[in-house]
Amino acid sequence: MEDIHKQKVVVADNDPDFLDWAKKHLVAESVEIHTTSSSEEAIKMFKELDADLLIAEFHMRPLDGVELLKRVRLSVPNAMVILNGLVNSTNAVIESMRLGAFDVLRREAIYFELRQVAERALQTAEQMRSAADRTDSDKITPPQPSDDLIIGRSPAMQDVYKLIGRVARADAPVLITGESGVGKEVVSNAIHKFSRRAKAEYVAINCAAIPSNLLESELFGHEKGAFTGAVNQRMGRFEQCDGGTLFLDEIGDMPMEVQSKLLRVLQSGEFSRVGGNQTLQSDVRILAATNKRLEEEVENGNFREDLFYRLNVVRIHIPPLRRRMEDIRLLAEHFLQRQSEKGKNRLMQFSKQALDSLESYEWPGNVRELENLIQRACVLASGNVLLPSDLPFDRSTGQNEVTSLLGKAARRFFAAAKLEGLPPLALTLREMIQASMDEGATREKALQDLGITEADLDQLSKPGTGSKVSPGKKAAKA
Repeated sequence: MEDIHKQKVVVADNDPDFLDWAKKHLVAESVEIHTTSSSEEAIKMFKELDADLLIAEFHMRPLDGVELLKRVRLSVPNAMVILNGLVNSTNAVIESMRLGAFDVLRREAIYFELRQVAERALQTAEQMRSAADRTDSDKITPPQPSDDLIIGRSPAMQDVYKLIGRVARADAPVLITGESGVGKEVVSNAIHKFSRRAKAEYVAINCAAIPSNLLESELFGHEKGAFTGAVNQRMGRFEQCDGGTLFLDEIGDMPMEVQSKLLRVLQSGEFSRVGGNQTLQSDVRILAATNKRLEEEVENGNFREDLFYRLNVVRIHIPPLRRRMEDIRLLAEHFLQRQSEKGKNRLMQFSKQALDSLESYEWPGNVRELENLIQRACVLASGNVLLPSDLPFDRSTGQNEVTSLLGKAARRFFAAAKLEGLPPLALTLREMIQASMDEGATREKALQDLGITEADLDQLSKPGTGSKVSPGKKAAKA
């Protein structure tokens, strides 16, 4: 019979009755409990046993619980440590968690809570060991520093890069569209960096973040006394960006009265400051972005049709992250490396399970959500390996795990079908037939289970045919 792997727990406490209780109530088929009343002995036992968890009281001697935590984590950075005791100071709890304690339990609640918390700590310790024990070929190699302005290698992003290269060599306005958080400003910045205006000014303005009564002044400037609070003449962004690039984010939220003045600048390059009569000129390239459908805004009377056509000379649409799942790992490692460099105290890495978890999520907040999630994970993680439990997904806004996996599989089928030159449904059915045959079914039985015939499959395999299978049509019986 195969030996069960034993996880080792060291319990250090001044109370012999608690040590006896721990031996009886924390032991399990796969767990060994070792006890001591000495903090120095606890450190020695933890190292010699290569233990998975240390449970220690705050008021140990000669080293207290916090000092014990420091010593253990110094020698074993990912060590799981649970501290407990009569804590009279909130500072002790805060300091313990700052130093990497897995949890801090009140003494009066320890008999009710310890087993559950210890099981979670041991599960985390096992995941940490699995991540550390991966073979070199499985280890995640941190991305090398890159000068790339945009991260992503998916076919969809390759098309975006090509468009950026084409529009960068001209001065025409560009309308960048896509959901919130996909990286529209990053694309705008890339267009500027590769354009002939790269050495000139680049200014980004969020039209939705500036009150409508101030947006006109922000863009075109104002004269002294033009309105209450205008104590001096002020240069607007168009003057500031002369010869450069002005990025207007959330252009769909621009007030109608400002839209008309922007249209004049696009047509003639001329404008006037608020409260002024002097006509000024400026050579500015306009890049605009929105997460709205401007065509619908035009139909609803919220956006000028003539301005829409002026801005929509070239459109670059950035696909949401759920449509380019192959970029998630690359983006995640990039953001993790950035956080590690900011921390300057530990090099973080993902476990394989954590990366798989990232790739099974739908990312309603797109790249921005991914970056924020990794930043939170780095702040809250107790070790230098990020586990699935460290990733604070907002599951309320995403899809459930089964739906996410199905969506991920469907997107990969679409990509594979494009490479094979087959309609996606035909490729999906062929793979399902093969999977059924791999399980021992005949081809005829697989077709029957799917409710199609060979003729249906042949018809579906013709490019551009779409689905020709009649509802309820039965396959020929074997």
